[in-house]
Amino acid sequence: MARTTSLSGFPEWLPEERIVEQHVLDELRRTFELHGFSSIETRAVETVEQLLRKGEIDKEVYGVSRLQQDEDEKSPKEGALALHFDLTVPFARYVVENNGYLTFPFRRYQIQKVWRGERPQEGRAREFTQADIDVVGDGTLAFRYDVELALVMIEALSRLPSRRSCCA
Repeated sequence: MARTTSLSGFPEWLPEERIVEQHVLDELRRTFELHGFSSIETRAVETVEQLLRKGEIDKEVYGVSRLQQDEDEKSPKEGALALHFDLTVPFARYVVENNGYLTFPFRRYQIQKVWRGERPQEGRAREFTQADIDVVGDGTLAFRYDVELALVMIEALSRLPSRRSCCA
């Protein structure tokens, strides 16, 4: 069998590791749903223009393009696509585009892969799963939502086994 080299920063899990990952994600989902948060999923790609509205972060973005471009396609820069580097920008776009279909305050959770074009280090990969919860309003939100988010996260994390109990 031919040997291959792994891609730095793009993890692949052995079955035992995947079981642990799935358990963590299931506990997060269970807790978020218990507190009335709805699951959403946004597309993996956004336009570069949309992603860069947040600031100058072009070093973190992985561009996406077809290997062969049709002659009549737009120039590479116009309408260029990139993988999202977090879930905040796609969520903001999602709320704007679906405003008429959402009930506010809108409580969402999202567990999805994200990609960052930075040098991988211990504990920081280029591809990873991010879990977010948010409450978004169509005006000013009461401070109690900030407190609630913190309490839900504390509960979700406390449901997870400690490193000593799962990895000893």
